[in-house]
Amino acid sequence: MNSATSGPSKDPNPAPTAMVRLSPKASRNHEAIAAALRSQGIDFEQFVVLKRSLDARRKPAVVELIVGLGVDEVQCVKGEWQNVADAQPVVIVGAGPAGLYCALRLIELGLKPIVLERGKEVRERRRDLVQLIRQGKVDPDSNYCFGEGGAGTYSDGKLYTRAKKRGSWRKVLGWLVEHGADREILVETHPHIGTNKLPAIIADMRERIIACGGEVRFKCKVVGVERSAEAGVHGVHTTDGKVEGVAVVVATGHGARDVFEWMHQTGLKVERKPFALGVRIEHPQSWVNARQYKLRDGAAADELGLPPAAYALVTQTEGGGVFSFCMCPGGVIAPCATENGEVVTNGWSPSKRNNPWANSGIVTTVSEEDLDAQGHSGALGALDFQRMVERECSQAAGGNQRAPAQRLTDFVARRPSRDLPPCSYLSGLTSVDLTTLLPAFVVDRLIAGILDFDRKMPGYIHPDAIVVAPESRTSSPVRMPRDRASLQMEDAPGLYPCGEGAGYAGGIASAAMDGIRVAEAIAAREAVNLG
Repeated sequence: MNSATSGPSKDPNPAPTAMVRLSPKASRNHEAIAAALRSQGIDFEQFVVLKRSLDARRKPAVVELIVGLGVDEVQCVKGEWQNVADAQPVVIVGAGPAGLYCALRLIELGLKPIVLERGKEVRERRRDLVQLIRQGKVDPDSNYCFGEGGAGTYSDGKLYTRAKKRGSWRKVLGWLVEHGADREILVETHPHIGTNKLPAIIADMRERIIACGGEVRFKCKVVGVERSAEAGVHGVHTTDGKVEGVAVVVATGHGARDVFEWMHQTGLKVERKPFALGVRIEHPQSWVNARQYKLRDGAAADELGLPPAAYALVTQTEGGGVFSFCMCPGGVIAPCATENGEVVTNGWSPSKRNNPWANSGIVTTVSEEDLDAQGHSGALGALDFQRMVERECSQAAGGNQRAPAQRLTDFVARRPSRDLPPCSYLSGLTSVDLTTLLPAFVVDRLIAGILDFDRKMPGYIHPDAIVVAPESRTSSPVRMPRDRASLQMEDAPGLYPCGEGAGYAGGIASAAMDGIRVAEAIAAREAVNLG
């Protein structure tokens, strides 16, 4: 990997574009696209697909292509890397997307990132995940949440965000491509990399940081910050000693409960925050395909060139909304606990999305009022409630990462299941009446929401659909307040909360974008200090 390369400048005279509509199969065939352009009377020497989006509302489904004429490659934003070995150091706690992108942007801006990660290198994590799945043993520092790349590395790699109009969205995608991702993510409406491909990309980003003079330290757990009245926060205490810098970025992800706890205990401001709680529901992917694409007579989606179908559902029920989250077509339900004695579910898909099941989180927001009613007050009240649910689910299922589960038909009828259908969750299931296990207000909302989903998507309450609990880590149960302009923690200058764990992101792309914003805020502050 090169230690330096510069990105292209913006073209003041962009190439003309055209739109064509083709069948899903034809949309990936160069000659078919060329023929469609010629049928519109368009002359061209070369072209490239700039955007590809499936319109499944049409019968049969079509793919809309935005084609750039006179160009042969999609523009990709690349980094302007430089050697920062002797530059001012910035300490970054956590090597997830927020931390990695913060580090890369700091390099562009002439500052030296020192990334501290409690877990292991991305490929070393695999052995711990195998132990987690097969033996039900959780390494509290190396699991689906902790380790190089963070939670997103081994849990899907979807790049959805509603903030695409911000400039850093293209930077996020461009840097992924620069470090090994398929260029198709620059084109697809809903880009997805896949759990099988992300590890190599993450490792390449780490090598980039090191090649430019930054540092990445593994198995280095942060247990406190170095703070003074004169200098503010200017370093951290770790299991290996003190690490100092001109600023500290806390980009730990929302599973780092011990970080929230020591921050609260040492007087750093942490606030209780609403979060989402619910279950994972898994259907046969063939049913989702047939329902979404309105396939008949046994037609298979892949034979028609259609990707495995997804869905997005939302409804309002008494007390709060219910919505689907992190829908994984052709995916797997995975055990994502960070401590023994608790169970947590999440979903992921490989790049081909070719597993026989589709799963999605179906959750409701646990509000401040809900937490008060449950007696969970204080800064860590939401965290305590989240932990309580995860432990009760683990105990009900028998421990060792077995998860409590129920047929969907039985869940909505509030009755135990005599047996369970096949499921992708490999750590083992125990038939449990989730309607008596989960908090009553959560159950009431979920059932009301699912009944409405069945009206919107007839057949959703499928006889072979299964409910697996809990889906409890969709968002952080705390927020680390920060100034809207400087992005520094209130009353702790030099400390920059960042990403999902701090309460300012909700996925890989938004966390990466927040990491970029924080890097730019630090660089602006240092420019003022040096000026």
